[in-house]
This record gives sequence, structure tokens and C-alpha cells, in this order.
Amino acid sequence: MDRWRGPLRGVTRENVGRETLAGVTLLAIAIPLNIGYAQTAGLPATAGLYALIFPAVAYTFVVSSRQVVVSPDAAAAALVFSSLTALGVAGENLAMMAAAQAILSGAMFLVAAVLRLGFLASFLSKPILIGFVGGLALDILLSQTAKMLGIHLPRGGEFIEQASRLLVSLEEINTWSLGMSLVAVAILLAGRRLASIVPWALVVLVLGVLITDWLDLEASGVAVLGEVAGGPPTFAVPHISIGAWLSLVPSAFALTMVTIAEGLLVSRSYAEQNGYRTRPNRDLFAFGTANLLAGLSSSFAVGSSTSRTAAMDAAGSRTQLPTLVTACGALLLLLFGTSMLAMIPTPVIGAIVAVAVYRLLGFAELKSLWGQSRSECLVGISCFVGVLVFGPLGGLGMAFVLSLVNLARRASHPQIDMLGLADESSAESDAVFVARNDLRQTAPGVMVLRFAAPVFFANGAEIAEGIKERVRAAPPGARAVVLDLEGVSDIDVTGAESMREIATWLERSGLSLSFSRVRSELRVRLAHLGLTARTALFATNREAVDALRVDVE
Repeated sequence: MDRWRGPLRGVTRENVGRETLAGVTLLAIAIPLNIGYAQTAGLPATAGLYALIFPAVAYTFVVSSRQVVVSPDAAAAALVFSSLTALGVAGENLAMMAAAQAILSGAMFLVAAVLRLGFLASFLSKPILIGFVGGLALDILLSQTAKMLGIHLPRGGEFIEQASRLLVSLEEINTWSLGMSLVAVAILLAGRRLASIVPWALVVLVLGVLITDWLDLEASGVAVLGEVAGGPPTFAVPHISIGAWLSLVPSAFALTMVTIAEGLLVSRSYAEQNGYRTRPNRDLFAFGTANLLAGLSSSFAVGSSTSRTAAMDAAGSRTQLPTLVTACGALLLLLFGTSMLAMIPTPVIGAIVAVAVYRLLGFAELKSLWGQSRSECLVGISCFVGVLVFGPLGGLGMAFVLSLVNLARRASHPQIDMLGLADESSAESDAVFVARNDLRQTAPGVMVLRFAAPVFFANGAEIAEGIKERVRAAPPGARAVVLDLEGVSDIDVTGAESMREIATWLERSGLSLSFSRVRSELRVRLAHLGLTARTALFATNREAVDALRVDVE
């Protein structure tokens, strides 16, 4: 069993060169993307670069995954910006509130890790994630399209409002910005097919800087990144009011839940693919540590980067060493190379981010969902549209409600199977019947019914009515009803009332009610709810089993 050794786990003399080279590749990918995502979040470029240093290094010393890369991503950037602007935050306060938001998210991750809540990853279903991330991606794509066209859009406002602003501003298109963006997109897309190992984002960034400087395109209206503050990140707790901290809780919770679901899913996927184990709760602690340090070092919320993790996997990396190499490179850039960033053309940044997030739109996934389950696909589409119309938090909340409604709808209509009914007129004392290709035996006049669902408030009345319908449709001579409860895991108070009602109705109809194959935990629950007084539990009443001669094995 591999002993945990932090970020150096899995590093050997044979692979250290490959892992170091993968780190250089990761640095080349991360610098332009992190700058772009920082701008997407409405923050200075340094906020994206700071995330590559202390948060990433701390993450590598705690995380159990050998491959998942921690970094700001498109979904987090869009959620940070939209949630903060919805609170009316702007200017310098935006950076401070974003840092506080990351600290809150980090604290939530740590609480989840201590309480061992790794299972929460399943609470965000695949349709919700597809729709939520897709909606955010389209929102980002809109803002990056404006950069690529050289159109300045005022910050703030929902998707429809911003799309309308862009449409009425098309006459302001800067042809140099548009041309540079189209060339950048072409290089990025063609390069991905020809040689995916090459950091094409860095290539187009360098070309963009050279062309902008050579042709003096800034004078022609091409926007550039501008001066970037140098030096390492400084540590400080955001100075905001208690009310401001509380106002950030909903958005921090949304960031945490999305990262839990996506991060643990990506971690498990690569671990299974490459034959090693991960520990979900340790990974939650790692995300918590990274977000706390991100907030304290003037950055913003970080999570698992699917695209960068995929790039490292394709490069053959199986350790966290590339993240350490990237952290060293980012620190050197902040110390000695920020002057090189000033001439980066904004349209090129927009092209890099647009190409990166295009794959997150999820149209292919939604099409696949439509063929598998239309109801779940509609949940994903609703979340997609909800993010665009009501904002990320509103869209996520709406999707949660729709998922719960869909779950309740499914659970409220359990299938009730007739396992057997022997006629009193049978020539033999035991009648043989066929159920699901199995031969079973029952005494004359005994109906055996089965359903596989917890009995609770949403389906108790439905189950009771289903039992009545089958009793009414049974041939004459039925004298007992047996409920096979092997597939029933729980029952609540409302469900117990429904069971008492059906027992009373059966008594009035001259039939008895019995339970078969009851789980031990459920038997205790039935006794606590007073349901065993008027029924025979086959698991404990041998006389009832012999009398009815039901083969339940």
C-alpha cells in the first residue's frame, strides 16, 4: 500500500523529469487562464496568479488525489462575479468581498471534512451540474465575446440584459480586436488537434503581445491588460462588516457544493482510471485549506480544474509535483516579470477563455440525457435557463427544487407486484404460481404483494390505494393479504397511518394482513409505530408461516 508522502508521493527517479516538464506545461496553461478568470470575476490579474502559489502548495500537502489540479475555474469565476455584483459590490470592495467569500467557502469545506460529509457529492446530480456549469459557461462566453469584439460592456446585469447591450453595440466593433481574436481562436482550435501537448494558450498570448507592440495596436483601440502589480501576495483578513460576511454565506455555500460535487467526481474518476485510491474527506480538507489561503492571500475561490487536470493526465503526470513547479514559476513571474504582462491584448485573453469554456456548455451532454431520461434532461435545461434568467444562485435553487419534485414524483408511484394468489377451488392443497420466472407456493386464498420503496408521506396513500385495487380485482375466496417487505427500507408516521388504514379496510372486507421478509431495522420501526399488534410478522411468527405455507426464500 502506497504510503502518503504529500506532493512527492509517486515521484521516482524515473518520472521526475516527466513530472517537472508537466509542471512547465501546467504553468504555461495556467497563467493566461488564471488571468482571464480573474478578469471574469471582476478582479485584478494578480488575484488569479496569487491562487497558483500558497493555496495550490497547501493543497498538494493535504489532498489524497495524485492528479486533480486546484485553481480558479470558469464556473467559480462567473459565480463570484455574479453573486457579488448582485449584492451591489463594485470597485476595490469586490476584491475584498471575493477574498471573504473564499474564506467562508474554505471554512465550509473544513466543517464538511470534519463531519465526514464526502457523500454530499451525490446531492448535486449530473443534470444539475451540466445545466449549472453550462449556464455559467454561456454567461462567460458572452462577456468574452465582447472582449474579442473590442466592445466595452458595463459590468453587472443578468445575461439577457448583457446580451441586449452587446447587440445594440455591434456598430462599435474594433476590427483589429476582431481579427486578432479570430486568429487566436483558429490557432487554439487547430493546435489542439495537431499537437495537444503544446501550450497553445501561451503561444497566442506571446504572439498577441508581440503583434500589439510591433503594430502599436493600443493606439488603434485594442485594449491591453495594463500595469500588473508585482511582488508576492500579502496575507490579510478582509476588513468587512458582520452583515457583509453574512450576506456572502449563500454564494459561498453554492461554491462549496459545486466544488464538492465536481471535485470529488473528477478525483474518483482519475483514481479509478489510473489504479490508486483517494479519500474524499481528506480531499474536502484540502479544498478547505486551499480556499482559506486563497482568501487570506487576496485571491478568490478555487476548486478542481477539469481542463488542467485532463491536460496533466494527457502529459503522463501522476503526482502533484507539477503544481509545485507551477507555484515556483508563478512566484518568479510576480517577482520579476509582471512588466511583460502589461501589453497582453484583452481580445486574446477573451479568445483563450472562450475556447476553454466552450466545452463546458454541455449541449452534447444534454442531448445524451434527453435520450436517457427526458425528465432529468428537463431538470438540466431548467438549471441552464435558470442561471441565465435568475442568476447562478437562483438557477441552482430552482434546479434543486425541480430535482426534489422529480424525486418525490418517482417515489410516490412505486410499482406493486402481485407475487401470487391461490384459488380456494384448487385441486391441490398448495397451488403453484409463477412470478418473475420463479416457482413459489402459497396456501389457498392468500394474496402476496410486493413493492420496493420506503413508505412515507409522498406514497403512503398511493400504496394503500394500489393494494385496495388489487384486492378488489382478485377472484373470490381471498382470505389473507401478505406484504413482502424485503425491498422496504423505512416507514414514517404518515406511511404508518396508511398501513393502519389498509389493515382496517382489509378487516372490514374479511381479510387479514401480514408482513413477510421484514428487515430487522424495519421490524423495530414497525413495532415502534404500533403496526405489529394487528398483523403477523412472518419473520418471528412461525405459526403464521406454517399456516399460510408461503415460500419466501
